[in-house]
Amino acid sequence: METKVNFALVGAFVLVFGMLLIGSTLWLASGGAFQKQYDRYLAIEDESVSGLNLNAPVKYNGVDVGEVREIGLDPLNPERVRLVFGIEHGTPVNVDTVAVLKTQGLTGIAYVELTGGDQHSALLRAAEPGQLPIIRTEPSLSARLENVLTTVLAKLDSTSNNINSLLSEQNQAAVTRILADLAAVTHTIAARRDTLDKGIASAAKTFDNGARLTKQLGPVIAQIGKSADAVEKMGNEAAKASASAGKTVDSVGADIQRFTRDGLPELQRLMTDLDALSASLRRLSEKTERDPASLLLGEAPVPPGPGEPGSQGVSK
Repeated sequence: METKVNFALVGAFVLVFGMLLIGSTLWLASGGAFQKQYDRYLAIEDESVSGLNLNAPVKYNGVDVGEVREIGLDPLNPERVRLVFGIEHGTPVNVDTVAVLKTQGLTGIAYVELTGGDQHSALLRAAEPGQLPIIRTEPSLSARLENVLTTVLAKLDSTSNNINSLLSEQNQAAVTRILADLAAVTHTIAARRDTLDKGIASAAKTFDNGARLTKQLGPVIAQIGKSADAVEKMGNEAAKASASAGKTVDSVGADIQRFTRDGLPELQRLMTDLDALSASLRRLSEKTERDPASLLLGEAPVPPGPGEPGSQGVSK
């Protein structure tokens, strides 16, 4: 007996198997179980991103870690550019990680380079739920060079203006006069070259004589130094003697003050007593000269006056 084949069932099986084969192929082509997961980050650039395209590589210290997913102007400020990166999950993007635009080789293909990020720094998180974490940016090398060139060109322009002002007609005329004066001085010096040579030779002799005189004055200066030391020593001794004399004068002054306070009154009283004694001796001397006998016999009694009892006069 012939086996009956169910072509419908076979067709369905082939169709399902083909779809599974195609799906498996597409799944494997897209990475399948090995497909990488990406985290999205936002960066705001303040410079032109000319040369940077979608799917441009994002590198971390030279290692490819993602790509540029979106490029657009910032709606709040059209002078800035919003860049959205797709970075492999697990890449250590920290709060101190910085994004910089760079170009690769001579082709000028731009890419984004992530640098920095200390291993102890915290991972970069979104400021609010539903927003993307924002990576800080720094000017690229071309932007820095452009700024430097702009500054240099401005300084060159200023220098050029200054040079133009220095090279004005008045300054040129002044420089011409200065050159003419220098030429005249040069001709004068050349004409008096012999005199200058003699003067230089005379100056050389003068320097030699000065050197010899300095050598001869050396011992004299040394002797003067010794004399100065001796004078200084004498001055020190005189200062010490002056200080000692000052102390002596102070002591004598104190003694004179004590004599004036205590001895002078006694001396005055003594002088008064001596004056009284001198007067008494003078009277005694005069009396002795008039009546020497009175020194031995004593003083004679005074005769009674007229009218007194014992008077020998004649009464009327």
